[in-house]
Amino acid sequence: MSQKISQKIVKSEVLSKAQPTQNTEDTKKAKCAEIIHMHENVARPDTLQGTTYKIKTPLSEHALYVTINDIILNLGTEHELRRPFEIFINSKNMEHFQWIIALTRILSAVFRKGGDVTFLVDELRSVFDPQGGYFKKGGRYTPSIVAEIGDVIEQHMISIGMLKQPGLDQHQQELVEAKRREYEEKNKAGKSDDSFPETAQLCKKCQTRAVISMDNCLTCLNCGDSKCG
Repeated sequence: MSQKISQKIVKSEVLSKAQPTQNTEDTKKAKCAEIIHMHENVARPDTLQGTTYKIKTPLSEHALYVTINDIILNLGTEHELRRPFEIFINSKNMEHFQWIIALTRILSAVFRKGGDVTFLVDELRSVFDPQGGYFKKGGRYTPSIVAEIGDVIEQHMISIGMLKQPGLDQHQQELVEAKRREYEEKNKAGKSDDSFPETAQLCKKCQTRAVISMDNCLTCLNCGDSKCG
């Protein structure tokens, strides 16, 4: 495309290929400003970083091994993100083979779709086993194996920065610890394997067997939930 010069030429210079032009610099800045978000058209790299989690439940003789592979977006820039890309679940127990394959394919498809995929944690946790759930180490009640897979996904999302670590702040933690010591001194109750009193009941908020009665008030020694405010 030709361009008409309307002003007098006062200086000229030949640019070499190695010498960058203003347009080249603008192009580089434009590329740096282009942020890649997770979507279903993102191509799978040849190599992905992943983490494998072991799930051992009293409902099955064999453990489940959950592997979540992540993709790194905008590598080397200030917008670098690590996002789950695919999930695999493996076990020697063939009883759950069909639904495990279906679940991994659906979860992987949702991961690749992008957007806010943290809702998967709550959806999986709302699945209840008609034969009943079980208590995990720490006294927390888990309604099904699917719900525990949701716990694993939450743990992974926390580790890569997609979710914040749930829990009490320092003031709340100190208050709960004080309540626990006061209860143990008054009742001289022994502790179960879960470090909570043996007489503790199940908390409806955090699903942990840590609710005790103090001054006619039910209080959870795990999450701090109290019927008395």
